[in-house]
Amino acid sequence: MRPFIVANWKMHGLKADMNEVKAIDSAAAKFDHIDVGIGLPATLIHLAAQNAGHAQIGAQDCHQAQQGAHTGCLSAAMLSEAGASFSIVGHSERRADQAETSRLIAQKARSLQNASMGAILCIGEDLATRQSGTALDFVAGQLVESLALADDTSLSPERLTIAYEPIWAIGTGHVPELTDIAAMHSKLRSQLVSSFGPAGDAIRILYGGSVKASNAKDILALKNVNGALVGGASLKAESFVPIIAAA
Repeated sequence: MRPFIVANWKMHGLKADMNEVKAIDSAAAKFDHIDVGIGLPATLIHLAAQNAGHAQIGAQDCHQAQQGAHTGCLSAAMLSEAGASFSIVGHSERRADQAETSRLIAQKARSLQNASMGAILCIGEDLATRQSGTALDFVAGQLVESLALADDTSLSPERLTIAYEPIWAIGTGHVPELTDIAAMHSKLRSQLVSSFGPAGDAIRILYGGSVKASNAKDILALKNVNGALVGGASLKAESFVPIIAAA
């Protein structure tokens, strides 16, 4: 399975930062056995797609509808036309700040798949859940809810990537023990196989949460960790490219 290393720039990035995109793209060409993605603010997608020939250019969210009276929103078709080949959906910051539910996230991921785009579906637990000892079952349940397998928004295993991000580790510098990461990814793999059968073995599961050059190699060496979703360390090529190299 090819590793997938994805940058999530969040609400960062102006035209002046296109040199960072170009540098990441050059690294993607060098490490041609690794898939590299850059989740950009919508304002940079078109320009980045014009300047990147090796890294996949993506978005950070999309609306669940194909079109309609949704002021300020962007559909999967619009993002695709701009040059995006995937989008992140269900990031914990959107689940918290925009009160997004797993049901809504499933609809968004389905809209991406319908537009022949990839969906990186994020799941993860907060600190209280981790400390309660229920994190494994909580996150697996969140995954099932976000797959919406029981209704007409059900997701396909094709063009689907899962990103596990312990909320308490995002941007804090705190990282779970390697054994905890391995246990969570094993639980998620079992759930994917239960949900999709053998096709669940081919779905990549990324780890995210304070990934940096100093810890990436050990994290990426774990079984069922098929890549990383990287936040702060992805804003500069000098800190992101070593994570690509670690894969």
